[in-house]
Amino acid sequence: MRRLVTAILALAFCAAAGGPLAQGRPDAPPQLPQASDPAFAAWLAELRTEALALGIAPAVLEEALATVELLPVVVERDRTQAEFLDTLDRYLARRVNSRTIATGRDMAGRHTELLARISATYGVQPRFIVAIWGLESNFGQFTGVRPTVSALATLAYDDRRAAYFRRELLDALRILNRGDIELASLKGSWAGAMGQPQFMPSSYLEYAEDFDGDGRRDIWASPADVFASIANYLKARGWAARETWGREVKVAKDAAARIKAEVAMRRSGCNASRQLTERLPLERWEELGVRLPGNKPLPKADMAASLLAVGSRRFLVYGNYDTILAYNCAHAYALSVGLLADRIQ
Repeated sequence: MRRLVTAILALAFCAAAGGPLAQGRPDAPPQLPQASDPAFAAWLAELRTEALALGIAPAVLEEALATVELLPVVVERDRTQAEFLDTLDRYLARRVNSRTIATGRDMAGRHTELLARISATYGVQPRFIVAIWGLESNFGQFTGVRPTVSALATLAYDDRRAAYFRRELLDALRILNRGDIELASLKGSWAGAMGQPQFMPSSYLEYAEDFDGDGRRDIWASPADVFASIANYLKARGWAARETWGREVKVAKDAAARIKAEVAMRRSGCNASRQLTERLPLERWEELGVRLPGNKPLPKADMAASLLAVGSRRFLVYGNYDTILAYNCAHAYALSVGLLADRIQ
C-alpha cells in the first residue's frame, strides 16, 4: 500500500505543477507518467511488455497508457464498499424503495416483448434481469464516470488485490484492441465495472451478447445486448428457469439453537457463501422449526435451500441465490436483487 500512496502523491504533485505528457509515435514506447516514483513507471513498462506479448497493438497501448493515472478515490472506495459496511435494512432502504420498485415495474412493462424473447432464449425470468439492471446502473441511467484503465491500474498497483485487477486491466486492453469501444468512452465504476450490466472486463469478454445482431456487443447503449448479457451470465452460472431465489422466514430461538447444533455451515466459496448453511430439503427445514412469516408452513416442494442469517432477519435461499452471489458476492446485493424482483413481479 505504501508504494501506491507514494505514487499517488507524486502523480498529484506532477499534475498540480501542470507537467504535460509528451506525445510519441504509435509504435513508440508509451509516455509514462512523469512522476518522481520510478517504481510506478517501471510497473507500467512491465505491464506494457506483458500486454504486447498478449497481442495488444502498440498503438492501443500508447493511447491507453499515455494518460493513465493513479486515482486516490478508487482506493478509498475499495475500502468503504456499502455492501459490506451498511446494515441490511439501511442498504435495502436505499436500493429497494418505492421509487426503484415503480421504475422497475415501468421498465419491465416498457420492454415486455424484448424481455420475453430473451427469457425464452436464456431461461432467466424477466423480473430478475430488470432487477439486476436496476441495481447495477439505475436502469441504464448511470454507468460510472471513472476512466476504466486508470481505475484498474490503480487497483492493480495496489497490493490488496493486485493479481485480480491486473488480469482485469489486461482484459480491458483486449476490449480496446478489439475495437468494441473507444478509450474516451471506456468509463465505469471505481472498480472497473463497465456498461449498464456493470460487467468487469473479463465478464464482458466471456458473457456479453450481441442480441440485436448489429455485430457489436454493446452493453453501453443497446437494451437488447444489455438484457441478453445479464441473462447469459446468469445462465452460464447455473440459473434454474423454474425456480425463484428464496424467501424470508422466521426461526424461533429454540429452533435456531437446534439448527446451530445440527446444521453445518458451508466451507467453500466466497466469504458470503461461507455465511450460508449447507443445503437441506425444505421438508427438513420444516422439521427443524423454520416457518414462513405468520407461522405458516414452508411450501411443499422438492427443493433444497440454505439458511441465511443477516442481522435479525432470516432467509431460506435456493440455488439461484448462489448465482446472484456470483454476480456480486455480497448478501446485501443478492437480497436486494431477489426482493426487488419479487416486487417487480
